[in-house]
Amino acid sequence: MKIETTDLSDSSQPPATLLSAYQWGLTILQAAEVANAKHETFWLLEAGLGVSRLRVYSDPDGRVGPEDWARTESLFRRRALQEPLQYIIGTQAFRGRDFLVNPNVLIPRPETELIIEEVLASRFSAAPCHMVDMGTGSGCLAVSLALDCPEVTVFATDCSAPALRVARDNAQRHGVSRRVRFFQGECLEPLSGGAFKGTISVIVSNPPYIPADQFDLLPREVRAFEPLPALDGGLNGLEFYDRLLAESPSFLHPGGILVMEMGMNQAGDIRRKVSYSKEFIVKTIRRDQAGIDRVICLERTS
Repeated sequence: MKIETTDLSDSSQPPATLLSAYQWGLTILQAAEVANAKHETFWLLEAGLGVSRLRVYSDPDGRVGPEDWARTESLFRRRALQEPLQYIIGTQAFRGRDFLVNPNVLIPRPETELIIEEVLASRFSAAPCHMVDMGTGSGCLAVSLALDCPEVTVFATDCSAPALRVARDNAQRHGVSRRVRFFQGECLEPLSGGAFKGTISVIVSNPPYIPADQFDLLPREVRAFEPLPALDGGLNGLEFYDRLLAESPSFLHPGGILVMEMGMNQAGDIRRKVSYSKEFIVKTIRRDQAGIDRVICLERTS
């Protein structure tokens, strides 16, 4: 069956069938210049009507009730205003697992998975040890570490109470609540009581790294909907790297690692900061699929 868009200008009646609902939704998204309109139409229909892509193809004349359509239409209207699809349907995949997301947390990106890959390549991935996720947001890093490194305990911090609620829900969703502990506060301050000093093997972070003068250049989906504190890296985008380099040495034991995501063209600046600190050496830098230096791994010196 071939599905095409339809002209909605002459009809005020809501779609009555799955086929007409698809055509209506596709037309709306294409008019809003949504890049992946065809696939997103199916995803929004599934979220709103509970029907799969296969059902639309196999039963195009399946009926759509007015109440069901009213709920589904609102999803399409939100997407047409460029609200991120992930916030509309409520989940985002990360390392093949679905994580709950809402506007209180940054949407996980594929590039951030490189942080997990770096940790898995280290000697700590299969050993009983303590790890920290600074600025956990949705908890995608903390939960993934607990799932992929079954011997570790993860301590996750975030300054946002609503974000921590999402992270806790994700830990419970994936069955690792007993091995992920959450703390509210800025950077590593919530762990500064003394019990954690010198006991941490791995610290990971996807810190805010967007320079203040670049906010207006971000896509509307990002700047208008995602939480500003998860993006704002200060005047030059490096504020949180300075804090991590200053605060993490007291927590990491010798040989422990600090693994951080970086923004475009920030690797050189961060390497220079590391050379000044004398607390770390640069172990590895991983590039993303676009060839950008994206993740840096530092080793704590003795």
